[in-house]
Amino acid sequence: MTEFRVTGFDHIVLCVRHVAATRDFYERVLGMTAREERPGKYSLQFGENKISLQDAANSPTIARDTVPGSGNFCLLSDTPVAEWRAHLEAQGVAIIDAGLRDGATGTIDSLYFHDPDGNLVEVSNLVDRR
Repeated sequence: MTEFRVTGFDHIVLCVRHVAATRDFYERVLGMTAREERPGKYSLQFGENKISLQDAANSPTIARDTVPGSGNFCLLSDTPVAEWRAHLEAQGVAIIDAGLRDGATGTIDSLYFHDPDGNLVEVSNLVDRR
């Protein structure tokens, strides 16, 4: 019998109101690289991962019920959370929560903030691997 299992993420998709504003935020605040995959279709690249941007005004039928601001995801970083805090504050990004959490592979130290559409973004450091 075949064993079916998920091995990781390829990408996530965020539905956004303004693709250009979202690209600017993620490039400026999180150091991601925007890439135009095809005319008018953008993604944000970081490491071996990407966030695809779905323009809310032109959502495909398969994603018609997706709405801006409904995302909630965690990004891992080697940059200390204290440095992220100073960077986010310098960028005018309000931190809405912080602290230790149980991540996928162990304890993480996290900062939470919203992107321009209200998606909840978490930037974390792995503190203790299980």
